[in-house]
Amino acid sequence: MPDVLSPRALLDKLVSFPTVSRDSNLALVDWVEDYLTGHGLSCHRDYDETGKKASLYTHAGPEVEGGVILSGHTDVVPVDGQAWDTDPFTVVEKDGKLFGRGTCDMKGFDALAIWATVEAQRRGVARPLQLCLTRDEEIGCVGAPPMIEVMQAHMPRAALAIIGEPTEWGIVNGHKGGVGFDLHFHGYEVHSSIAYKGVSAIMEGAKLIDWANRTNEANAAADPASDYDPPYTTLHVGMIQGGTAHNITAKDCTFVLSARCVPSEPNTEWAERIGAEIARIEAGMKAVRPEAGITALPRWDVPGLRAEEDGEAEALVRRLTGENGSSVVSYGTEAGQFQAAGYSAVVCGPGNIAQAHQPNEYLTVAQFEQGVAMMSRLLDHLQEA
Repeated sequence: MPDVLSPRALLDKLVSFPTVSRDSNLALVDWVEDYLTGHGLSCHRDYDETGKKASLYTHAGPEVEGGVILSGHTDVVPVDGQAWDTDPFTVVEKDGKLFGRGTCDMKGFDALAIWATVEAQRRGVARPLQLCLTRDEEIGCVGAPPMIEVMQAHMPRAALAIIGEPTEWGIVNGHKGGVGFDLHFHGYEVHSSIAYKGVSAIMEGAKLIDWANRTNEANAAADPASDYDPPYTTLHVGMIQGGTAHNITAKDCTFVLSARCVPSEPNTEWAERIGAEIARIEAGMKAVRPEAGITALPRWDVPGLRAEEDGEAEALVRRLTGENGSSVVSYGTEAGQFQAAGYSAVVCGPGNIAQAHQPNEYLTVAQFEQGVAMMSRLLDHLQEA
């Protein structure tokens, strides 16, 4: 049996794996699985279509329903182009902070959850503890749904899920949903001096982006009543590619258009609105050249998290943290996906979201140590249950 590692040692090990979202996470998954199985836990994987990424899940305690899930993602965002003062994939402690890619988002929580799961197995608990480590959260929360679907064939169904995204151990019981589309505008090349005879994929794509800007302005001007920041649905394009030369109408233009939807406006409503605007623009393109058009492929559809009346997950976290308040956030998490699958769900974890994705990302030592204390209280609760 391998040595029992401390939460801090687990954090150091997890951060050492450069599980950037575009790359495989299997080296981390292999190590975690070896560590967990070495302590008597049976692990299961859910692979993506390439076989190069996987989610991992396991169950500690009696084989009964009603357990608690601790869930975190394994992938991190790239460090390309960021000015780091230290090696991003080595945890460096300085001035009461733990620097490293993923310390905050969200390998700090992952380390705590792995430690707690092994402790639950070693001590014995009356109520089960389940660990879920997902793939591909950073590219649209696409790894959790298939894992949630298949894991129920291998483990008794749990009652609630705590998703450990950074909230500084505050309770988040609501977040926006979101949809995203991979868009490919297919133009028709001609010399720019006779641009009217061709179709510029870039300039047609710009029409959709302009519509997104105008829609954001209209949504803001409506002055909606909402606790979210901002209190309305927002559309966004973060990257764009296209064109071959300044004097040729662009044959291709690609980008991702996303919407972060307030709960009163379902994802389906915004998917339909985006689809209608794409169809309107495409009709104009085809009127010039029938070969032109737009390919729109759904990239993600992340349900929002809604506050639950007498929610079991929120009640448990209140007991563990002593927190009385709650809040909502505008970013998405996998909590909405667990909730959509019938689990009571809440978001609560170490670190401040402002540190996520930043150069010199850090988690304070105090927040991490607070997490160790919280997990210890969770283990006591599971032994009593």
